Amino acid sequence: MISSSFPIVAYLYWMSLLVVTTGSLVFAILAFRRQKPQFAAVSGGALAAALMIAALPSPGGATVSGVLLGMVALGLAVVGGGPAALLALRLATNNSVPQGQHGGILVDNGGAPVTPEPGRASGVDAGAPDAPDAPDAPDATGVPDGEGTTGTHGTFVHEVLRGGLMIGILERLAVAGAILAGFPEAIAVVVAIKGVGRFTELATAEARERFIIGTLASLIWACACAALVQIALT
Repeated sequence: MISSSFPIVAYLYWMSLLVVTTGSLVFAILAFRRQKPQFAAVSGGALAAALMIAALPSPGGATVSGVLLGMVALGLAVVGGGPAALLALRLATNNSVPQGQHGGILVDNGGAPVTPEPGRASGVDAGAPDAPDAPDAPDATGVPDGEGTTGTHGTFVHEVLRGGLMIGILERLAVAGAILAGFPEAIAVVVAIKGVGRFTELATAEARERFIIGTLASLIWACACAALVQIALT
């Protein structure tokens, strides 16, 4: 009688884990597409619930269920980290930093007035994880930002930390994949590559704050998703 209950317990364990993780992925997709921080918060809560379920003693039977969970968790790591990072940045900065058109932020050169060259792009790629394009975001002067605008004191306003959407996706894919493959040491390589690539863009306090908060939020999310699978399988 006791042995016959084991398949039922295993079925309930893996089904509940898959349902909660899939729910987190659904809300992460909604947050990613609609840019709603409420959906990102719900997705994070569902991920926390999935981690608590995974922490329960595993009843076994993880051959197929473990593979499915790994696929869902990997998708959740890639998609959900962007909204989670944006939510963390919103809570930290209260939207006080003007957004650029290419996923970065607008900063001025902090020096003498500079005249932008016509038609020339002025930013480099983004350090903030997966910030999608924000068209017609106002700059510090209230003028819709383009490739370069003039700030309040005549300094040239340009966009830094561009390209965060794709960089964040690749970053979390590499981190979660490395953990699931049993090679967590690769995380150091990913962080080193990103840090070296962004070093020249971190001259302003706003850029440094956005880079650190966004990167940590993105990495924590990816590690939590990968840890979910590792905990469930052990």
